Amino acid sequence: MQSRTKDSITVEDFYKDRQDLFELTLFTSGSGLKNRIENNQVHRPGLALAGFTERFAHKRSQILGETELTYLLNLESKRRMEVLRLLFSLNVPVVFITKGNPPPEELLITAEESNTPVLGTRLSTPGFTYRYSAYLDSIFAPRITVHGTLVDVYGVGLLYMGKSGVGKSECALDLVERGHRLVADDVVLITRKAPEVIIGAGIEVTGHHMEVRGIGIIDIEKLFGIRAIRLQKRIEVLVRLEIWDTEFEYDRLGIDEQFATILGIELPQITIPVSPGKNITVISEVIAMNHMLKVYGHNPALEFSKRLSEDLKRKDRTLSYLESDTE
Repeated sequence: MQSRTKDSITVEDFYKDRQDLFELTLFTSGSGLKNRIENNQVHRPGLALAGFTERFAHKRSQILGETELTYLLNLESKRRMEVLRLLFSLNVPVVFITKGNPPPEELLITAEESNTPVLGTRLSTPGFTYRYSAYLDSIFAPRITVHGTLVDVYGVGLLYMGKSGVGKSECALDLVERGHRLVADDVVLITRKAPEVIIGAGIEVTGHHMEVRGIGIIDIEKLFGIRAIRLQKRIEVLVRLEIWDTEFEYDRLGIDEQFATILGIELPQITIPVSPGKNITVISEVIAMNHMLKVYGHNPALEFSKRLSEDLKRKDRTLSYLESDTE
C-alpha cells in the first residue's frame, strides 16, 4: 500500500482548477496566490470582525457573506480599516466574498498589504460553502493505492486482493461478462470520504484497461460498452484470493467473521481458496448477495447455527422423555 495524502494546495491551484465551476473572480493582484491552504476547514469570521480574536480559527479559508459585509459597511472607514487589518494579521490564507457582492475598498487595500488573495463568487454563501468544503474534503482526504481489482457486484463493491497471477483480473473479467461492472484493475486508488466510508477508483494511467495473461492489455469499455464500467464505488467487502493450501483449515460455516483494516476502517474479509475448476465468479455473486442480507439484518451462518442448536436441544429433550416413558 502507498499513501498519497496531500498536505496542502496553493490558492492558485484551486483558482485555476475550479474558476468556472465556482464562478470565481480575483479581486486582488496575483501576489497572494501562492498562499497555501493547509486544511479542509472553512470559517466565517463574524466574531473576529467584532474584535474578538482570542479563539480565532487560524489558517482556515475565510468566507464573507452578506451578513459580514453589511456589518463592515456600517462601520466608519477608519474603523473598517482597523478591523480588516486585524483580520488579515491572523495568518489568513484566502478570503472569499459570496453572492456576487463587491468588496469594500478598505478590504482590498488591507488584503494587498498582507498579500492575502480575495476571491469573489456569484454563488450563495451556503451553496459556495458546501461546494468548497466538498472540494477540500476530496483534496485532503486520506488515500492510498493498493494492488488489487475492484468490481461492483449487485451494487456491492468487492475488492479482490492476492498475489499476482492468482486470478483477480480473470475473475473480474468473468463478472463483467455476467453483467457486473469493473471499477479498477491492478491499481486501486482508495480514499476515505467519511468516517465509515472508503471509495475505490482507478488511476488515470490505466483507466478501465485490464491485463489478462496470455492475451495482454484489453479495454473493458471498448469491448463491453459503457454499462460494464463505473468511475468509483464504495468498498464494502475485501475478497482475498489465495492458492488452495491442503494443510490449512478454511472457514466452513462463516460464524467467525474476519475483518481487515484499510485507512482505519474495518471491512469484512473473506478468504477464498483458488483451485482448478472452482467457480470464483458465482462465489463472488453469493458473497455480494450474502453481504446485503447481513446489511438488512440477516446472518445466514448465525441463523443456521442457532437453528441447529435448537434442533439438537429439542432432540435431547425428546430422547430424554422417551427413555423415561414406561407406557
